[in-house]
Amino acid sequence: MRWRRTWTRHRNKVFIGGFMTLLFIALSPSSPISHILKKEEEGVVIVNGERKRDYNDYEYLKTEALQTGPGEGGIPATLPPELEKEKDGIYKVNGFNGRLSDEIALNRSLKDIRHPKCKDILYLAHLPNAAVVVPFHNEHWSTLLRTAFSAYNRSPKHLLKEIILVDDASTKDFLGSKLDNYLEEHLPIARVVRLPERWGLIRARLEGAKHATADVLIFLDSHTECTTNWLPPLLEPIARSYKTAVCPFIDVIDFENFEYRAQDEGRRGSFDWEFYYKRLPVLSEDEANMPQPFKSPVMAGGLFAISSKFFWEIGGYDPGLDIWGGEQYELSFKIWQCHGVMYDAPCSRIGHIYRKFAPFPNPRTDNFIARNYRRVAEVWMDEYKKYLYMRQPGWLETDTGDISEQLAVRERNKCKPFKWFMENVAFDLEKHYPLIEPPDYCNGTIQSMADTKLCVDTKFKGQFDRLDSLGECSSSSQFQFQLSAFKDIRPLKSHNCWDVPDLKDKQAPVLLFGCHKGLGNQMWKYDMMNKMILFGHPPTHCLDSSTSNREIFVTRCDMNSPTQKWRWGFVNEERLSKYDQLDPKP
Repeated sequence: MRWRRTWTRHRNKVFIGGFMTLLFIALSPSSPISHILKKEEEGVVIVNGERKRDYNDYEYLKTEALQTGPGEGGIPATLPPELEKEKDGIYKVNGFNGRLSDEIALNRSLKDIRHPKCKDILYLAHLPNAAVVVPFHNEHWSTLLRTAFSAYNRSPKHLLKEIILVDDASTKDFLGSKLDNYLEEHLPIARVVRLPERWGLIRARLEGAKHATADVLIFLDSHTECTTNWLPPLLEPIARSYKTAVCPFIDVIDFENFEYRAQDEGRRGSFDWEFYYKRLPVLSEDEANMPQPFKSPVMAGGLFAISSKFFWEIGGYDPGLDIWGGEQYELSFKIWQCHGVMYDAPCSRIGHIYRKFAPFPNPRTDNFIARNYRRVAEVWMDEYKKYLYMRQPGWLETDTGDISEQLAVRERNKCKPFKWFMENVAFDLEKHYPLIEPPDYCNGTIQSMADTKLCVDTKFKGQFDRLDSLGECSSSSQFQFQLSAFKDIRPLKSHNCWDVPDLKDKQAPVLLFGCHKGLGNQMWKYDMMNKMILFGHPPTHCLDSSTSNREIFVTRCDMNSPTQKWRWGFVNEERLSKYDQLDPKP
């Protein structure tokens, strides 16, 4: 018995001593495996039983802080006076100030506008690698390259496997061999895939995805800028479940001065029943958990990450969708209905240039957008598609083409019905965008009774522009308005409403601003008896005009003023008589 205990102690000493010797040898500088062991542990901490890592690139942030020049830090930039003459021609072909972009460094620094807690978040130590896919058609040189450089410079290098630029039949000379040679010399991780003819945004993305070899596909637009540590927040939810898509917060890069600024601090993606992209409020529980990723029903469409495996399981994009339009709804519905999940990640922020105008002509002669929308509706929306057709009956006259393969994708993946999506994912959509909208109080032309040949004209340049004109009355859509069930006035089928933010001036301008359905400075009422259009609550001001210079404005109500008298094309007298009793909210 004593012999056995002695042998056991001897054996343990031999084993422990041998193990310690091997460990010492392994960790010695000359050991072939020492680098592997040290690297695996470097920067890794255990959090709630998970191996996590800080992916912030502090050295790069120090370098950025020292950069100087136009647009650095994302602040507004201006062209030197001697270059102003070169601006207009480049502006015309891009829809943004491309000449100014050329004065801004391709690797310009950007301020960190993330939620403060984002800086301290650790992510899984082992994340899948990614391919960035960027489709482009005649993109401006510096904005395209800034997209690629910002994605590369601000990514952990072992996580970004490749950048694939998909050239959708560009005609600008510098986007040919010059671009290939430049990337080969300055950014070899990037390469160009060229399409033989104009395929459009959707098919270009699909082709880029086919060339990608990484675990995760990340789609970006060709005039974007990725901010600090943008990549790990997109990858971690996918690492936890491959049936996942993740969208960054999309910020604004000003088309005129290239200022980088926030668009908002979080809203859930949605749509209305004409397939206009809309936003829903963040849920209270998600607000409390900020900046953790939160579920969103619909993606904005241009910028998102999805696992390659899941993307191809659900058929990628429908290749029958042409150019652009509807693709974000198709993919969002697929993800959710086919047992996936989609998040917005507040700690991943990417800026996007929203062009001042579209510089490219329509590449098709047919209504490809209507066709796209109907394909999406017929494949994925079941009985809910009728609510689209109620508002857009013309879509029913559009041929969808062959949708059998898309229906097969749905069957193969045993995807859920659209009713499930509405009840479990977009459960509050109907509250904000009802299936059947109550009728208007008034609609049609708004005719001036001071000069009956003049009517309010819908001509305007953009969301914040002043509504300041009367025009020769016509039955065309240019002169059609509606006093909607939400007690706002808007051009027919528009999502911009008459808005009077300030009554300080004697003649307050009427602006066109995104409809918010919240009354206030968008609340209007028609007085049938006196033919006056009243503003606000209580209504102290009325719509007025100057028939001589054809201006529209708001002034103090005056029952005796002929320029405050208006006749609507159609008045729902019964409904209007109940105006004060009817709730404007659905």
